[in-house]
Amino acid sequence: MKIIPISASAGITGFESPASDYLQLPLSLDALLIEHPSATFIGKADGHSMKGVGIFNGDILIVDRQVKMKNRDVIVANLNGEFICKIIDIPNRLLLSANKHFQNVPITSHDQFTIEGVVIRSIRCHRPSHLLQKGD
Repeated sequence: MKIIPISASAGITGFESPASDYLQLPLSLDALLIEHPSATFIGKADGHSMKGVGIFNGDILIVDRQVKMKNRDVIVANLNGEFICKIIDIPNRLLLSANKHFQNVPITSHDQFTIEGVVIRSIRCHRPSHLLQKGD
């Protein structure tokens, strides 16, 4: 797959599309964004606690279960029955927010805690997608 090297700015005026020579290329976002298809799922960010790492409310999260988690990775986890997206601080057993207005969450021995996967990509939708709507 060829990738078109283009950067867009708000001041672009009429010009021939740089994509005109590439119209017949097959495009697979799966191949571009997903490394382990059988171990990957997609979720939707809900909330504002991760904006410091560029994850905003409504963003699409690509979560890989096969990637080995490292300290300070952005993860999706199940904490006491609730799915959350946080930064993992392994040595201190903390789930860190990326927004100073949200508290970090300690992981205690009383918590039911499982890591669902590592967030490897996030995608921002500039228009709502009917595929991502909650039972409307």
